[in-house]
Amino acid sequence: MEVFIFLIVTYILLSVSLYFLFPKAGEEGWRGLVPFLNFIVWCRLVGRPTWHVVWLVVPIVNIFVFVAMCVEMARSFGKYKLSHSALAVIYAPAIFFSIAFDKEAKYLGPSRTMEKEYHQKMEEAKTNKEDRKLQKLERQNPYKKSVGREWIEAIVFAVFAAAFIRMFLIEAYTIPTSSMEGSLLVGDFLFVSKAHYGIRTPKTIAMVPLLHNRVPFLNRESYFENPDIPFTRLPALENIDRYEPVVFNYPEGDSVYVTPSRTYSVYDLRRNPILQSQRIDKRYPLVTRPLDKRDHYIKRCIGIPGDSVQIINRDVYINGEKMTPPEMVQFSYKVTFPSGSINTSKFEDWGISKEDQFDIKPNYMVLVLNQEQIGKLKAMDPAIEVTPFDLPANTRSPHNLFPYDPVHYPDWTIDNFGPIYVPKKGATVKLDERSIAFYDRIIRVYEGNTLERRGNQFILNGEPADTYTFKMNYYWMMGDNRHNSEDSRFWGYVPEDHVVGKPLFIWFSTKEGRLANGVNWNRIFTSASKR
Repeated sequence: MEVFIFLIVTYILLSVSLYFLFPKAGEEGWRGLVPFLNFIVWCRLVGRPTWHVVWLVVPIVNIFVFVAMCVEMARSFGKYKLSHSALAVIYAPAIFFSIAFDKEAKYLGPSRTMEKEYHQKMEEAKTNKEDRKLQKLERQNPYKKSVGREWIEAIVFAVFAAAFIRMFLIEAYTIPTSSMEGSLLVGDFLFVSKAHYGIRTPKTIAMVPLLHNRVPFLNRESYFENPDIPFTRLPALENIDRYEPVVFNYPEGDSVYVTPSRTYSVYDLRRNPILQSQRIDKRYPLVTRPLDKRDHYIKRCIGIPGDSVQIINRDVYINGEKMTPPEMVQFSYKVTFPSGSINTSKFEDWGISKEDQFDIKPNYMVLVLNQEQIGKLKAMDPAIEVTPFDLPANTRSPHNLFPYDPVHYPDWTIDNFGPIYVPKKGATVKLDERSIAFYDRIIRVYEGNTLERRGNQFILNGEPADTYTFKMNYYWMMGDNRHNSEDSRFWGYVPEDHVVGKPLFIWFSTKEGRLANGVNWNRIFTSASKR
């Protein structure tokens, strides 16, 4: 709300400043107060075609056009200094009022036209070899910039352009964990398109350019939570389909503890006695993050809005139909080698991450593998046995799994889970003892309602309710590394406003996430959206 008030006040001040400025250029002041007409006159005064006002209603493009017009207006009144351009960019009404009430300031003509004509004169003098005339023009050139200014403007433009591209179009992303192996490996560097699923406007506007949420070395957040603007998403180029990898903001990342090794949500601590015993909440400050500054996760979309998702003995069923798993999906296996040893030198080349090697004993180890890796292991020695491994009880406990309701769902594990309904915008569900655990966070946190229990009754926004209608679509995300992935089985649904973008391709890849270990040359410029 504060930002919208600021924008409205700024527009009013801009219009009033044009009311006083236009008469200096021979235009009637009232034209500066009329929406749309004021920008048409403005275009004419700086030498732009009047149809350029159309660009001002095109999202994203309008930012660049408006900034350029502000600088051009100042230059049309002889304000050529870097400080003048900077003020025009930062807050145009300020410099427009300054010019309007400066008795010595005069309108010199449309700056774009004048600058173009001046450079044409210089080119003609150079072509005609009129050295004196050329020297005079160069000496009197009001548009000439010093080397220092050229560098400053180039750096500012480069940072602004890079930040703009990163914010609205394409962002680089690094795979930090093995949760998507064997499709995406630790150390893969991806380009993620923010346009495919709809460009999302930033919620946070006061930030350090080109940083997501932390300042390196300083270990501080790279933004201010206020002021902020409401979430808006432009039309998508395509919908999210089942089994597509998706980058999104971590849904439980609103309140976190940032440690040197990783980030824990406050909900992780509440559910995990081991983390509580480490007193993380006493050793590290609690950090609250707005939606667009929460950590980025990448998982595969398993369930789309309206789906019913169930896992039976590791197999995924959508709407009752057994789904073919992704080609490189991984599970935990006990690998027994009677010879007493196994050659692990090939593990790295086969994509078996160190994060996926557990419980190593003299004659066996537990590995997270896909079918291709199992075949390569057996080819090493026919005596090697590979059998499915049952995970420890603490990873199977319904206390640690969404919806954290062991009373009603005591038998749920990561391999036998559901069925669960994936909420769809406009759909209505019944609120009762069995369903509330699924939808409580959606209702209160993601969709901003108040919800409380009074006896056996639910009070929604102050009124009794036994149903709820969803305002957004939601998705169910899971990692391809099914036994070493923190995903929707642990923290639930991903709201549509948390979706960041679609992975395009791998532009670089290091082994195990370290350049010192070497480069995965065979992965560079390969697709990041394999199914």
